[in-house]
Amino acid sequence: MIAWLRGSLVDKRVDEVVLNVGGVGYLVYVPLSTYYTLPENGVEVALLIHTHVREDQISLYGFATEAEREWFKHLIRISGIGPRLAINILSGISSEDLKLAIASGDATRLQAIPGIGKKTAARMVVELKELYPALGKGEASSEAPLPEDAATLFSDAVSALTNLGFKPQEASKTVRKILSEGEAPALKDVIKTALKSLQR
Repeated sequence: MIAWLRGSLVDKRVDEVVLNVGGVGYLVYVPLSTYYTLPENGVEVALLIHTHVREDQISLYGFATEAEREWFKHLIRISGIGPRLAINILSGISSEDLKLAIASGDATRLQAIPGIGKKTAARMVVELKELYPALGKGEASSEAPLPEDAATLFSDAVSALTNLGFKPQEASKTVRKILSEGEAPALKDVIKTALKSLQR
């Protein structure tokens, strides 16, 4: 079982990297949060690894922090969430924001992550809160849950900003602030306001 790899970065993409470890190229799937920490190709890098074994293949998932790897392990234990969706979740929300969303029962925030529907979000809140019973005790989220009718607007705005090159965590925080300040405006107005804030 591979738990850690150190090697030269051969190639990197937003969802996977190739590491040269002793002359062997390892394909490792990574979340965006880890991708943004990676150096240029040719530079040595170390990643924490989760080895996922199935009957027909062995896949490696890499993380920059232990917190991300732990969340990944818990996510893939939830019915309906496989490794690739777990990576997608960690790409759409930081470990700390995920913790806050679970602590406050903010399923609407989780639904804003691409690939997460209403039932899966609700299941995440219930099952992860059971794993982390301390999450609601003295660690209440400073961010109020968004109203349900703002979930689609939130998701579309974050997606648009991410496509423009902004980090998901930055886009999420900015859009949430805009939507929490009053009635949900039109999507184009949210993006316009967010761009002004992010480009300062």
